Amino acid sequence: MRLRISYRLVALPMIALLVSGFAGCGKAPPRGGARGGGIRGTGSEITDAALATYVAPGDLDEYYLFYSGGHSGQIFVAGVPSMRHISTIPVFTPYPGTGYGFDDETREMLGEYSWGDSHHPGLSETDGEYDGRWLFINDNANGRLARIDLRDFKTKQILKVPNISANHGSSFVSPNTEYITMSTRMSVPFPQGTYADVTEYGTRYKGIVAGIKVDPDSGEMSLGWEIIVPPFNYDLGDAGKGPSEGYFFWTCYNSEREFIEGGKLEVTASQRDRDYILMVDWRAAQQAVDAGRARTYAGAQVLDPADVSDIAWYFPLAKSPHGVDVSPDGRWIVGSGKLSPTTTVFDIEKIKLAIQNEDFEETIDGIPVLTYNSVREAEIPVGLGPLHTQFDGNGYAYTSLFIESAIVKWKLPPYDAGADMSQYVVEKIPVAYNIGHLVSAEGDSRSPDGNYLIALNKLSKGRHLSVGPSIPESAQLIDITGDRMTLLYDAFTEPEPHYAVMIHADKIDPIEVYRRDDPEWPQNPDAIWAVEDTRVERRGRTVEVWMLAVRSFFSPDVIRVNQGDRVIIHVTNIEQTRDELHGLAINDYNINIVIDPGETKTVTFTADKSGVFAFYCTNFCSALHQEMQGYLLVK
Repeated sequence: MRLRISYRLVALPMIALLVSGFAGCGKAPPRGGARGGGIRGTGSEITDAALATYVAPGDLDEYYLFYSGGHSGQIFVAGVPSMRHISTIPVFTPYPGTGYGFDDETREMLGEYSWGDSHHPGLSETDGEYDGRWLFINDNANGRLARIDLRDFKTKQILKVPNISANHGSSFVSPNTEYITMSTRMSVPFPQGTYADVTEYGTRYKGIVAGIKVDPDSGEMSLGWEIIVPPFNYDLGDAGKGPSEGYFFWTCYNSEREFIEGGKLEVTASQRDRDYILMVDWRAAQQAVDAGRARTYAGAQVLDPADVSDIAWYFPLAKSPHGVDVSPDGRWIVGSGKLSPTTTVFDIEKIKLAIQNEDFEETIDGIPVLTYNSVREAEIPVGLGPLHTQFDGNGYAYTSLFIESAIVKWKLPPYDAGADMSQYVVEKIPVAYNIGHLVSAEGDSRSPDGNYLIALNKLSKGRHLSVGPSIPESAQLIDITGDRMTLLYDAFTEPEPHYAVMIHADKIDPIEVYRRDDPEWPQNPDAIWAVEDTRVERRGRTVEVWMLAVRSFFSPDVIRVNQGDRVIIHVTNIEQTRDELHGLAINDYNINIVIDPGETKTVTFTADKSGVFAFYCTNFCSALHQEMQGYLLVK
């Protein structure tokens, strides 16, 4: 494996000279360059930031960063500390760059949808540590959850779950990847497909939270259970670990349980002083399903807390909460209400005691509400618009402040009895601008690395060359190793990353090609490996083609069909050399597939247009790439 850290020792003197040389050459900066007349002097902060993010040509980053792609439906991959974009993983939306959504397999995965809204990636874990096997991502628009195999960085499964409306509180993974969260953000009438007017919102509309089971060997996902909950808006989640293992947590707002037509939800959902965190015992939920205590709705096993006790509890939180995050040791549950200048720390030991003592304020639709003062540890005055929290593994937490456009660093418990909580607020750093999520290196694991923090900002206005009114989002890399946080780098991505996860690069070991004899990758039954095995067969009105692609020709290179025939083409790229991809594009037939080395893909279509149509390789493969073509003859 190529060295990822030592390159800095080699590069430091050279970069220092380059930076000081540029600053002292006496030449005015180009128009549109550095702000305020350019770099002043040879400031060490600028030099240090340049050195901290420099990755020499040919060297590799220390971390993978997986951004959600928002309404692009994809995942963006970057390296840290360079913040360079490396690739895009297509998930919920067709992506011509890799032919995703054009071949039969990925087209079937996408189903009836042509887009998705990817929000919160989550990595598979073993004993609470990222293990680099799978990456999961939710679709906020269509009640779906996807799994990406990190051996080849490809989407392998998209699971559509019934009764889930706007799956926002996802994809948060239990410490051994037993379950992944899903939840309803925008409640609708229950069960799925039921009609009720919004005037009946408080009674006929329901929320759903769900646990998705994951096969420990294959990663295959399936629905474990659903729980009916009141028609609040279920927002973000997290999985417990250590003393809180076995529990899932979700924030929820609109505890007013109403939607008034024309009444502006931002107003009607902000009337109460507090909303809630929902806590679910996922082991107890699965046991209840296994014991036959669930009812089936739309094919899902659904539990009702009015009938099944001891599976779900609420505890109050400041109004309009967004994020809930579990500390690395699993004891502290951190929640933030957007409309309160505080972040609240809850103690899982106090929560368990309150449940044991039935220390409840009230019960809502069968779900007990724990007494706030019995489970709260502290309220930390972090600032305006707190949203999400990450951790450094050294006893500190970092919370994003949307209104202040800042990140605040504060100390986790223990606290002195009766202390002024403001003394535990350590520092703030401004970001540009209006931060949403943030992510630290290995930040959702039991042992965050405590070196890098990235601010995922909603606005970037003016910090890059203008590209018109539709502009990218800003992601800012921050060093958190010293006594104070230091901004290192501005990066930009297409709209709209929500959350991201950062994993040490050594934990992922992607393949380079699909080896013909690799037992980890079962042979496609339609794969062929020699020209003599290529063929075209007709069965009635179906024409099936077994095609080979290799530098720099297709075999067969002529396909003859009749108008109206159903055409099936299996293409095997027989290359066994890294990065020797081939594509198959058929002019005027909207067909574009990309086949990696050793891979076989299938595309099926109807030859509904007569004439002669050229096909060619879309991926540059050799000096004779242009000659890699053939013809589809439709009579």
